[in-house]
Amino acid sequence: MDPLDIMTNLDKVFPYYQAIFSADEQLVIGYEVLGRIQLNDVIQSLGPFFQDENVPDEYRIEVDDYLLHYAIEEFLQLQDSELYLFINRNANLLMIDHGESFLQLLIEKQKTGLKLEQVVLEITEHDFKGDVDQLYHLLTYYRTYGIKIAIDNIGKASSNLDRIGILSPDILKIDLHPLRLSSPLQSYYDVLYSISLLARKIGATLLYEDIEVDFQLQYAWKNGGRYYQGYLLAKPKRQFVSRDDRKDMLKEEFQHYISTEKRKLERLYRFTENFHQRIHYLITKIGKQYVDYNQLLEELSIQLDDCCFRIYICDEDGFQQSVNIFKREKWEIQPQYFLRNWSWRPYFLANIFKMRTDKKGFLSDVYSDIEKGDLIRTFSYPLNQNHYLFIDLSYEFLYEQEGLL
Repeated sequence: MDPLDIMTNLDKVFPYYQAIFSADEQLVIGYEVLGRIQLNDVIQSLGPFFQDENVPDEYRIEVDDYLLHYAIEEFLQLQDSELYLFINRNANLLMIDHGESFLQLLIEKQKTGLKLEQVVLEITEHDFKGDVDQLYHLLTYYRTYGIKIAIDNIGKASSNLDRIGILSPDILKIDLHPLRLSSPLQSYYDVLYSISLLARKIGATLLYEDIEVDFQLQYAWKNGGRYYQGYLLAKPKRQFVSRDDRKDMLKEEFQHYISTEKRKLERLYRFTENFHQRIHYLITKIGKQYVDYNQLLEELSIQLDDCCFRIYICDEDGFQQSVNIFKREKWEIQPQYFLRNWSWRPYFLANIFKMRTDKKGFLSDVYSDIEKGDLIRTFSYPLNQNHYLFIDLSYEFLYEQEGLL
């Protein structure tokens, strides 16, 4: 589409609105403004126009402002102070005049009833080419007016988590489109997990977008998503959908997810209890027969050959008090691990305290093993007040157990 066709047909430019839904109330909490143009009876997206850096800056800014005027006037007709209006802006264009024209447009609309607390400014961090500190100061200035900040398209392209942390947005929009791939890389899930941790640290709300099928919605629900957006829930439309448009559907889906998750937790609890009893029995049975820890581990490797690939013992400070017993084609001894310290690992000392207090073993979350690269879990067991047994369960074993992966 020729940019001049758009500039000479501004009267045929108008906003579409895509609803955003909440997990807590299952209601629409806001609408994202998307640009459209109708030429020759065909409605087309203005996305390519706004993303094309060959289009003069002043053209894109003029169309952006035109759409914003249009959208705010229609948004105010809803007369609902609880709704948010999500407004996309190119951060590079925003910084041309240090964001002043955008802010003045919003302030002008206050006279007709707009509350700036209802405005959510969406920017894409990985497209920004300027000084991130200057952008941070601008966004901080906007916040003094009550404007909320969202970082868009996280997960779709390379995003710098350090820069996102500096900008401290109110909302992180995570793109779930890669989940539609036949087999997303584990690294993709690891990045999403890192983003969820970052959101928690900076106090940001997670908004999952591009939700097109049920399992994406389930993933968003299970991984800390408070807000949801995508074709599964509502396509962009010329009119605003009602706030309770998908309430029944979301409530039914959430109930299904809750039931599924409760069953999984029950299976996980039963497995942990049974495995604890198995280890307790083995330690009690062979505990008086071994001379040292290495001999104990060799015997345990025979008894646990069906489920694990690594066994070792640490003291309460994380110093390894045994060799590693490691299974490749067959079990082998790795003496180089004796006296290595693992207290630097996340949650290690907290887990030691948990075992000392509860006096029983427990199962870790699923994580990627550094040496093998497989998804595994570790079962930790208190041998006595000072020493603790660690058993790494193999991916093959976990795969055969319902609900452990």
